[in-house]
Amino acid sequence: MRHRLLRGLLGLAAAVWTAPALATGDVAEFTLENGMQAVVIEDHRSPAVVHMVWYRVGAADEPPGQSGIAHFLEHLMFKGTDDLAAGEFSQIVEANGGTDNAFTSWDYTGYIQRVSADRLGLMMEMEADRMRDLALDPEMVDTERSVILEERAQRTDSSPGALYNEQLRAALYLNHPYRIPVIGWRHEMEDLTREEALAFYSRYYAPNNAILIVAGDVDPDEVRALAEQHYGPLEPTPGLEPRARPSEPPQNADRRVIYEDPTVASPYVSRSYLAPERDPGDQETAAALSLLAEILGGGQTSLLSRVLQTEEQVSLYSAAFYDGLNLDDGSFTLLNVPVPGRSLEEAEADLDRMIARFLEEGIDPAQFERVKFLYEASEIYAEDDTSGLARRYGTALTSGLTVEDVAAWPEVIAATTIDDVMEAARMVFGQHSVTGYLTVPDAEDAE
Repeated sequence: MRHRLLRGLLGLAAAVWTAPALATGDVAEFTLENGMQAVVIEDHRSPAVVHMVWYRVGAADEPPGQSGIAHFLEHLMFKGTDDLAAGEFSQIVEANGGTDNAFTSWDYTGYIQRVSADRLGLMMEMEADRMRDLALDPEMVDTERSVILEERAQRTDSSPGALYNEQLRAALYLNHPYRIPVIGWRHEMEDLTREEALAFYSRYYAPNNAILIVAGDVDPDEVRALAEQHYGPLEPTPGLEPRARPSEPPQNADRRVIYEDPTVASPYVSRSYLAPERDPGDQETAAALSLLAEILGGGQTSLLSRVLQTEEQVSLYSAAFYDGLNLDDGSFTLLNVPVPGRSLEEAEADLDRMIARFLEEGIDPAQFERVKFLYEASEIYAEDDTSGLARRYGTALTSGLTVEDVAAWPEVIAATTIDDVMEAARMVFGQHSVTGYLTVPDAEDAE
């Protein structure tokens, strides 16, 4: 195999069609006989292609006591197979003028290469090889465990904001595994083993748990033929059931998180609520929440920015965020960074005041149309980014949505009314929440 890889041969096999491709504009979809789903996004503006394989598994699917195993395995996937030495995958990609990367979240793990379109078959050949033939040397596993522990040290343990967000998320989700950090809890990361990684790999890294996304200067029929050649022979994992996770119990009390660190430069207050996710065929509530986030804190003309920052000048920065592209419930968050000299208690009161004002006064129709126009425009502009568009489909499909849902999203946004947004606001703000302070110790405590 290695000689074929180094030469970059792109043999095409005859396609065996199991069902006609489903096209949505310039997007086609098909499924291989072994259960691997594929999406092809045509973009012929440059002779390049983005090749991605997404697995429907992430940090929220990890066995108890093995937090971080999904991210750990992502690293180990570059440590060689029966045919490729450690690091050789990325070396071949680079030798063919491309780049590669990988990423892990709560609902998915993904692998991406961007190369010339005539190297697509080579990428599929290598990705198919490590989907089922990963080889893990024990010493490399030990070395890579040290790497992820150092990554946690640099990105989380040395960052007050990251540690604060970690604690805040653990308070927001009482039972759901979204409360566990993607990188893992340090004390559990230290004990992750080669056997646990291989068990996780053999169960979840399978064609019937994977989604192939190809975007760029390609023809769907040619992609189908290459996919049949390279991914088609792979055996699926038998008995792989749909993901079932612990659900959230009723949240009957507000919670507070106060994280203090002397290195915090700009203290701030945040308020988070559980919020419904985008569901297949039912995206109306998510669309309303997306627009609500823009109206409240999506820019300089939003309510929080206009009032707190411009008119009253009591805030350095304010924002609202809706995290709805998940398999399960997401979150809606408000944030306020007060000006120096203004306490976090006052900043929290400002958030309460803005929520009450919004619920009482409602939405100005002219502002609403402007926000919808800007939101829809941003969706159109996003289509100019081939990699970003591929990631949009991958994130959506691993979160339970369909190609049709992704295509319908702009229409759902366009059909959303002021009443829809106000109803969503009353629903979200009527729940119990988690309020957090990221701040410095006061002088007396510090002493």
